[in-house]
Amino acid sequence: MKNSKLLFFVLIITAAQSIFGQQDPQYTQYMYNTMSINPAYAGSRGMLSATALYRNQWLGLDGAPETQTLNVHSPIRRSNLGVGLSIINDQLGDGVSQETFFDADISYTIQTSYQGRLSFGLKLGGSLLNVDFTKLNQYDDVELTGQNNIDNKFSPNIGAGIYYHADKYYVGLSVPNMLTTQYFDESNNSNNGSTSYIAQSNVHYYLMGGYVFDLDYRWKFKPAMLTKFVSGAPLQVDLSANFLYDETVTFGVGYRWGAAVTGMLGFQLTEGLAVGLAYDREVTALGGTQFNSGTVEVFLRYEFSRNYKRVTSPRFF
Repeated sequence: MKNSKLLFFVLIITAAQSIFGQQDPQYTQYMYNTMSINPAYAGSRGMLSATALYRNQWLGLDGAPETQTLNVHSPIRRSNLGVGLSIINDQLGDGVSQETFFDADISYTIQTSYQGRLSFGLKLGGSLLNVDFTKLNQYDDVELTGQNNIDNKFSPNIGAGIYYHADKYYVGLSVPNMLTTQYFDESNNSNNGSTSYIAQSNVHYYLMGGYVFDLDYRWKFKPAMLTKFVSGAPLQVDLSANFLYDETVTFGVGYRWGAAVTGMLGFQLTEGLAVGLAYDREVTALGGTQFNSGTVEVFLRYEFSRNYKRVTSPRFF
């Protein structure tokens, strides 16, 4: 029963982190949370920028995943460097599992043309994993043997990325975590010194891009794409289309290929403060269940300078 308990927990993690076996945290508003995906984005907005994002996945499902993200980044004045700090907290199972990621990012930017800039980024950090097996639901007719909790298990992290942008478009390629992490040691054979695991986080690869079309002096249109690849899972593609009106109101739709449709709405409340909301609805069998009312995501961004002469990319990305 000990292994059954572990297996149940691992299956929940595998399903909850993302559709199709993706394991890194998933974002609908990835276009506003770029630094969590690509460290080369650090400093690219040309000012000190802070973004907080909250995601509540599969509303109505007890113990469903919740993710909180905070990232702060800025260029370093009179240099080609950008720096950033990213904190991501993932929770699952009403306190059963909590993993917190702490990463420091640094980027170096080369001006390739009058408008074009190519950035290289490096991410260094790690994560702390806590698992409390006593919070798992147990039934009277099932006897579960004790399992040692996991307290602040540290796993190092190193990632890298490249990011190119001009005034109207951008493209990026990144690997936010290059290290493979094993969880839940299942057995240790002292005879041959081998150890096996029943869960493992694999390396994820991200390709992103977008283009801004000026429809007229008030309207802008930005299609964007994020592609995720991880060994052992199908290719996952997120497509989105957002309109920006009068530099104030943003709205659009998105589609996660074979998984979900999304709606997005955002407001530039002041010159420095922006807020956005997204709602996902699964198109899989999970979306048709009574206990799943969709996924909600909220972001808040504040930028501490609005001197556009120093901004190296349009506000739309």
